[in-house]
Amino acid sequence: MASSTLALTNLSPAHLDGATALSRETAWPHRREDWAFMLALSRGFAAVEDGELVGTALMTPYGADAATINMVIVSARMRGRGLGRRLMDAALDSAGARECRLVATLEGLPLYEKLGFRAVGEIAQHQGVLADRLPPAPAAVTWASPDEIDALIALDRAACGMDRTQLLHALAAIGEVAVLRGADGPRGFAVLRPFGRSDVAGPVVAPSRTEAEQLIAFLMATRPGRFLRVDTPDVEGIGAFLARHGLARVGGGTPMIRNARSAAPVDGARTFALASQALG
Repeated sequence: MASSTLALTNLSPAHLDGATALSRETAWPHRREDWAFMLALSRGFAAVEDGELVGTALMTPYGADAATINMVIVSARMRGRGLGRRLMDAALDSAGARECRLVATLEGLPLYEKLGFRAVGEIAQHQGVLADRLPPAPAAVTWASPDEIDALIALDRAACGMDRTQLLHALAAIGEVAVLRGADGPRGFAVLRPFGRSDVAGPVVAPSRTEAEQLIAFLMATRPGRFLRVDTPDVEGIGAFLARHGLARVGGGTPMIRNARSAAPVDGARTFALASQALG
């Protein structure tokens, strides 16, 4: 019997169907379109055995100083053979000296700790079907105009310490961006886009929890009766607001960081929801 061949190569658009099948095997909601969106922003790595995709990892760079590692998946039949470590090594080598962030599942946590990542909090995933009748949208929030995107990118950088210019432009191209305006210009923003089973809200950036809730309430008011997902690091705060509006906590993960070197968040700017657990 011929022996199997296992090789690591670059993840390309030709692998998207196989990648979608892998995420379904893992019970992740990513559609082919979601994979394509992330791959366009990332450097991807693929493990292929006898022509079949059996593992993936993405490194999404944010400028020269930071990156996220995401979509680390190994087929169930290949686990226990060190393939996850090989994929992570490839992604981290690609990141170079950048600070790397990820959101770990319980299963992946031991590997990431061995690779030098440390836990820095908790992420709660909330999702559900919104009520048909929701509170009125806040008057202070409206849809953003295209000429406001640069100001919102600056707010995002202040909140997360990373230069996510490419990501924010890509999100604005496929989704809708709400902005909370103050006397001196935008104070916060929130993105709503198609993802998985329906829509995801994030990132949500605001100076306070109350203002973040206003932004999310505005997005909710545009989607009565629709399925919505929000991934939040404000577990005990805005998580309660989400639960009151029908978005139950269904899981989450552990945010981790390695080689910390990106700029610290600026006082007054906070991220209340992630773009996704993959993209941060």
